[in-house]
Amino acid sequence: MADAALVNRMQLPRPDITPEDAVEILQTHYGLSGTLTELGSQQDRNYRIDAGDNAYVLKICRAEYELIELEAQNAAIRHLHAKPDAPRIPEVVPSLNGRDILTITIREQDYLIRLLGFLPGRTLTQRKYLPPAAAAGLGALSARLARDLADFDHPGLHRNLQWDLRRAGPVAVQLLSTITDHEARDRIAKAMVAAVKRIQPLAGALRVQPVHHDVTDDNVVSHPDAHGQQVPDGVIDFGDIIQGWLVGDLAVTCASLLHHADGNPFYILPAIKAYHAVYPLEETEAKALWPLIVARAVILAASSEQQLAIDPDNEYVRGNLDFERQIFDVATGAQPDVMEAAILRTIGFDVAPIATEGWSALLPDVDQQQIAAIDLSVTGPDFIDANWQKPDMDWRLLAQAAISSGAAATRYGEFRLSLASPLSMAAPQNFALHNDVCLPSGSTVAAPFPGLLQRQGQHLVLVGEEVSLHLDGLESALEDGAAIEQGATIGTIGSEGSAIGGLRIQLCRVPSLVPPLFAAADQADGWSAICPSPVALLNAACEAPRPDASALLSLRNAHFAKPQKHYYETPPQIERGRREFLFDMQGRCYLDMVNNVTTLGHAHPRLTAAVAQQLSLLNTNSRFHYLAVAEFSERLAMLAPEGLDSVFLVNSGSEANDLAIRLAWAHTGKKNMLCLLEAYHGWTVASDAVSTSIADNPQALTTRPDWVHPVTSPNTYRGPFRGPDSASDYLVDLTDKLQAIDEKGDGVAGFIAEPVYGNAGGIALPHGYLAGAYDAVRQRGGLCIADEVQVGYGRLGEHFWGFESQGVVPDIITIAKGMGNGHPLGAVITRREIAESLEREGYFFSSAGGSPVSCVVGLTVLDILRDENLQENASVVGDRLKAGLIELMDRFPLIGAVHGTGLYLGVEFVRDREALTPATEETAAICERLLDLGVIMQPTGDHLNVLKIKPPLCLAPESADFFVKALEKVLQDGF
Repeated sequence: MADAALVNRMQLPRPDITPEDAVEILQTHYGLSGTLTELGSQQDRNYRIDAGDNAYVLKICRAEYELIELEAQNAAIRHLHAKPDAPRIPEVVPSLNGRDILTITIREQDYLIRLLGFLPGRTLTQRKYLPPAAAAGLGALSARLARDLADFDHPGLHRNLQWDLRRAGPVAVQLLSTITDHEARDRIAKAMVAAVKRIQPLAGALRVQPVHHDVTDDNVVSHPDAHGQQVPDGVIDFGDIIQGWLVGDLAVTCASLLHHADGNPFYILPAIKAYHAVYPLEETEAKALWPLIVARAVILAASSEQQLAIDPDNEYVRGNLDFERQIFDVATGAQPDVMEAAILRTIGFDVAPIATEGWSALLPDVDQQQIAAIDLSVTGPDFIDANWQKPDMDWRLLAQAAISSGAAATRYGEFRLSLASPLSMAAPQNFALHNDVCLPSGSTVAAPFPGLLQRQGQHLVLVGEEVSLHLDGLESALEDGAAIEQGATIGTIGSEGSAIGGLRIQLCRVPSLVPPLFAAADQADGWSAICPSPVALLNAACEAPRPDASALLSLRNAHFAKPQKHYYETPPQIERGRREFLFDMQGRCYLDMVNNVTTLGHAHPRLTAAVAQQLSLLNTNSRFHYLAVAEFSERLAMLAPEGLDSVFLVNSGSEANDLAIRLAWAHTGKKNMLCLLEAYHGWTVASDAVSTSIADNPQALTTRPDWVHPVTSPNTYRGPFRGPDSASDYLVDLTDKLQAIDEKGDGVAGFIAEPVYGNAGGIALPHGYLAGAYDAVRQRGGLCIADEVQVGYGRLGEHFWGFESQGVVPDIITIAKGMGNGHPLGAVITRREIAESLEREGYFFSSAGGSPVSCVVGLTVLDILRDENLQENASVVGDRLKAGLIELMDRFPLIGAVHGTGLYLGVEFVRDREALTPATEETAAICERLLDLGVIMQPTGDHLNVLKIKPPLCLAPESADFFVKALEKVLQDGF
């Protein structure tokens, strides 16, 4: 086809085929009738028809496209259907006369007509956010198609198409001629020129084969994976299939992802990695990929501008225009050398190292092996009590180290804790691409290699043959453009009246680039290739080892027993905490909204000091006589209702509940225990026996021992009876269970329940439920156990104990978790006669439960709860948080309910507010997306469709607001 014909086709509007025309075509030529819906297209006209149980797509294109091109598309579809592992693709549906392609004339215009089966699934283009799994899925899908098309051939593939990236330059020139916005035209032209300049030297080595050339977010369909994230698995249309560059096919896919990237071009790397795993790229192709992505972005932007000028009513093009402008902005805003390096490293190629052999000393007055490297990472030993938040803290520590050792340096490649950003939805730019050195003022700085000096104010750059050396902090009389010999003095360390001064050192491969000092974690591979380590100018200790969370996870999995699960499939490596925040090894700060173990917040300095002090004095077991065990037992008894005056100290909630059940057995002489369905009480034999949550144990309902009698959970939201006044209805089942036990004559030992339905997300029990249950159990001589492990100890705000909200007093209270703020500590509080019943079975002893350290921990936690008004904070901030969540419920129908009180809340997600269909997969995906945005959150409930919100009680109002905003963003942008 001549270029003139290609130019003509580029200027065509869509076919003038109305819905009425489409109905007639379908009826006459395919015998189909049904509901018609128009689908979008750049230059074709497409209609979906739903005809009974089947759906189809009627595809209409102008006759300027040759028949052989459409025959190639159909042939490719049939070729792929014959492949055993091909992606889902539509079927070619013949007409009534058995033809795959029809030529029809309407209003004196010829059109080519085809019918394909409709491929079910969700498209991705309108989802603002796509998770990494979806991006990787798109890359893998593109690779599978390319792999399966490699042995396909058809004469219709050899055609001139405006989307063929081999012709990107000439096509762009033609498209630019139609754009009247001079500023936009200049930007597009400059971007294409720069891209072509990088592609041309590589073009001859790029593989050519049949390629789909349109595996994009709006041309695939997807399904949710086990985590509720959409993963592409089907391809809708084959209209752009050509014989073209293999890597150009991937460039098309990657470009489509950029409008989901939130401005971050590195977002495409999972797609490239997944593609390479299926159909490996060659190194030359990897180098050509980024400029091809830029070229695709240019063609998209220019084509849409031109098509709207030709066809202003094309809502499909108009709807995509903003996306394509975003693609263009992200593609042209990235540094191409960095992107090339990032792509190479992502798929296992590397950038050649800088040749430093033969370099001379940068600091000839200093023994570089004696330069002390300081640790400013998340685990840096000098960071205590949040001092990393103080201004210039890194410099202060550097100066102190230099004064002590003579010279000190920060470490290249270190994720700086001081740059961690609390309450930020973006990862920090904190990966150091430079070293700061503190050394005696007046020290000489010399050229390690020959080069030309560039001055940009006080910023000096020594431009060498292979790399440039960027320097700050020097006093130098050299002029801009001066030629510097190796070993020649560049300047001396400035003093500013001090005995020590600072020098900043950075290397960069791109001569014209002033690189950033820091990069985000996901950009570190690319930027560190362009700005390699200056460690050769200092010493090996001045480069930080790269943390490897995946290797550590493998080590954990190798030796840490598998039933001990971890949050998230790919968990961050958390090594520091402060108040309601957690920090991973890359310096990412997370808002901890799930950790009810740390009631006071992480690393409370007062608690840390108290533990250290007691450890320096004594730590033994409670059979010895010491002050702390007596004081702590008294404090706990004073917090309990009158009469509950005896305390057992243990290590965990599981042990506390296990002991409570043993006490009920010992005191009553009976065995039978009543519990609630959907509940969790622990992992020991007895506490697990009364745990019925199928989320924690899928076999829970079929494996309870015969002494356990679960009763219907009084779930006022999704149970058989709804609302706060449903207690009498729920008590019927409990009474029936008790009567059945009565008829057997076995008697009842007790009843255990959380006074607020913690495992279901903080759902309040119906009014009077516990009063009725306790009364029925006590009439039969049984004991009533309040499991306060999750919900008690001030977390509910209005009440210190959960049972207070029901107006009852239990016989036994169990507590743990927050009472130790992360230290293993639990307790059972009961009446003296119940406690002493256990002596009939022998004495009770817990090695660490009542140790001096454990008791000091417990006392200090209570002191801080009181002194910092944390129960009141739980009430005030909890009310604020719940109000914000209820506002979201009004806007997003996925939120079915907001449960709880204080800082024990639950957000329940449902697909239908009437049927209450649990949105289990969606909840999992929401938790993953919240992690991306800097929030730790996990699902709960039997259906795992509830966000269990139980942060440290020190949660600040602004942190509560941040959580609401993060959840809003997830629900608004997608997950």
